[in-house]
Formats: sequence, C-alpha cells, structure tokens
Amino acid sequence: MDTNKPTLIKKRELAKRLSVSPRTIDEWSRKRMIPFIAVTSRLYLYEFEAVLAVLKKHYQIDAT
Repeated sequence: MDTNKPTLIKKRELAKRLSVSPRTIDEWSRKRMIPFIAVTSRLYLYEFEAVLAVLKKHYQIDAT
C-alpha cells in the first residue's frame, strides 16, 4: 500500500478536523482560498495536509 498517496476527505470531515463550520469550508472553497477537487457540482473533496499548508501560509502560522 502506498502511504504517500493523499487521502481525500469530504467537507464535513475537513470542518471537524479544523474545528470550523462546514459553511466556513464552503466560503473558503468559493473564494478559492483552499485547494479542492470538484467531483460534481455538489461534491468537493479535500486533501487535509494541502488545506492545512495553505491555511498556515495564509494566516502566517509557524507550526514548529
């Protein structure tokens, strides 16, 4: 099994992991602040590590 393969998660799981509301995820996606894959017009998938990296950079968080 390839452990380097990104794991894609749904909006509700991403919101839970980031401790924000699903509506916040919708807003970030709409503004193209976070990376996502549009599977259909209603289903977006997210890679947690990629989203986290973008948010850390955007909000200038030093995660050491």
